[in-house]
Amino acid sequence: MLNMKYIIILIDGVADYRIAELGNKTPLQYAKTPVIDSIARTSEMGMVKTIPDGMAPGSDTANLSVLGYDPKKYHTGRSPLEAVSLGIDLSEDDVVFRCNLVTLSEEDDYTERIMVDYSAGEIPTDLSRVLIEDIGSKLQTEKIKFFPGVSYRHIIVWKSGPDKNILAPPHDILDKKISDYLPRGPGSSALLDMMVRSSSLLKEHAINKERIKKGARPANSIWIWGEGRKPALDSFYEKYKLEGSVISAVDLIKGIGILAGLEPVEVEGATGTINTNFKGKANAAVNELTGVKNFVYLHLEAPDECSHQGDTRKKVKAIEIIDREVIGPVKEALDRQGFNYKMMILPDHYTPVSVRTHTSEPVPFLIYNSINQTDSRLEKFDEFSAKKTGLYFKEGYKLVDHFFKK
Repeated sequence: MLNMKYIIILIDGVADYRIAELGNKTPLQYAKTPVIDSIARTSEMGMVKTIPDGMAPGSDTANLSVLGYDPKKYHTGRSPLEAVSLGIDLSEDDVVFRCNLVTLSEEDDYTERIMVDYSAGEIPTDLSRVLIEDIGSKLQTEKIKFFPGVSYRHIIVWKSGPDKNILAPPHDILDKKISDYLPRGPGSSALLDMMVRSSSLLKEHAINKERIKKGARPANSIWIWGEGRKPALDSFYEKYKLEGSVISAVDLIKGIGILAGLEPVEVEGATGTINTNFKGKANAAVNELTGVKNFVYLHLEAPDECSHQGDTRKKVKAIEIIDREVIGPVKEALDRQGFNYKMMILPDHYTPVSVRTHTSEPVPFLIYNSINQTDSRLEKFDEFSAKKTGLYFKEGYKLVDHFFKK
């Protein structure tokens, strides 16, 4: 067991409800996933509650759980995790915010506008960087600074800023009037002022005029949310005595990994959407495990993005691509090289297409052990098959202890 390799394949937001369009099946049930299903037949399956009672069902909370960190102890907000991934130096008194480039409807009164798209049409990074740098040059102050990220995802750091603001994730309010979801709390007037001023600056920007001309959605406002302060995570290596890497296109996930002491692996063409470099991620995971690393956290965002967009068919397609281009090649490579290994496959949370946001139900998991296969008597990995086993982890952060158990 000393040479055992471990990989967690996190399929973000893949858990879902039954959908009439799919014959009353969930996307996981409906999708053609021959690789996952063959693994499921010789694996341990069950359910795990990754979101503690009373906490919001965010990817920050859920991925902390999956990596073995109790969110009630370690969670301090989403944005600092993303900031760390971007290499932003944070002090203890910094308050960090996520800053999306979004598409709002165009009513004259800003508060009457509707959230059309939380990602401004998945705006490319090269364009969004120009926009956020231009906005920052006009709006930032000695204490408030803007930092460009990936695609629509950016960061604001407010030195000695006020916390305990009430801020809404933009993906939770799609097609809703924003008036009921504007910032509230001690820093709300400054935050709202930046959002309103950004819309005036972006309306006339050449990049947005060109996007409209091409039929793409304009990034016509910033949206500020996800407040937090820098957390301190215990060393993953000290906890589990495993040298590990994290592979993700999402800054939030990379930030959690970095703070835990995992090495982030960059994959060219990794976007966090269905158009990501799936094969490149699979190859990167195999390369890490073939080398000195004995643990990889491989995060796949596409199904979650499809759910936020309300696109059932694209979510099914994303699941099938992951089965074919990620899980299949990873398992084949590990088998071919003769490694003893354990593989865990699971989502972090539900993201039902019907509600287009995260929910808190327990999620299914699968654990495959190459040297100790068991007959699960189940033909498919999905929300209902996993529940049939009766195996349940009420405290999500304890599942990884079970996974690493010798």
